Amino acid sequence: MLFRSVLGYTLISVGGATLAFSGGRYAVGEFRQAEAHQQWDQAEARAAVALARRAASIDGRSSAPIVNGAPVARLVIPRLHLDEIVVEGVDDDALNAGPGHLTGSAFPGESGNSVISAHRDRHFARLGAIEVGDTVMTESGARKQRWVVISKRVIDADAPALFRTKDATLTLSTCWPIRYFGPAPSRLIVTAKPVRTQTATFASHSD
Repeated sequence: MLFRSVLGYTLISVGGATLAFSGGRYAVGEFRQAEAHQQWDQAEARAAVALARRAASIDGRSSAPIVNGAPVARLVIPRLHLDEIVVEGVDDDALNAGPGHLTGSAFPGESGNSVISAHRDRHFARLGAIEVGDTVMTESGARKQRWVVISKRVIDADAPALFRTKDATLTLSTCWPIRYFGPAPSRLIVTAKPVRTQTATFASHSD
């Protein structure tokens, strides 16, 4: 009886610790996403990203990486009520804070393939409902871009999916199925092409 009591207590303790850890990471992620939203809402933050990109740009490619976890773009899918701040990098810390921009890929609106990934149970939980023809909007630095979804496909988790393009392309990816317990066997790949481009405007303050 004593052994069973000790074993039961141990299992409950381990389970509680696991839940506490997961809850803690979720809370940290929510805090970092809120912080990224606050930064992005400030004209100074957007201007700083634009200046950093222009200063580091050579033929449209960044010669110096932006700090991992820094907010680099805003991603909006109106029909899905999705409005997220994209951070640089796709490591665990970055993806805990928000959708991650694959370092080395183009920024949204630039020539080339811009790749953005996020967890299926967090920031891209609604992505499974996206349809061909849906509108996607991005803002990165001084550039705003409207996109239209041209394809939605599911591939094996280990299948190659990322590719280089000369034309501006937006690729969104997440694990698939969305509601799957454990490591997902597949990936959802959404591809969008630009519709029109416009320059972002920033609020000016006068004394």
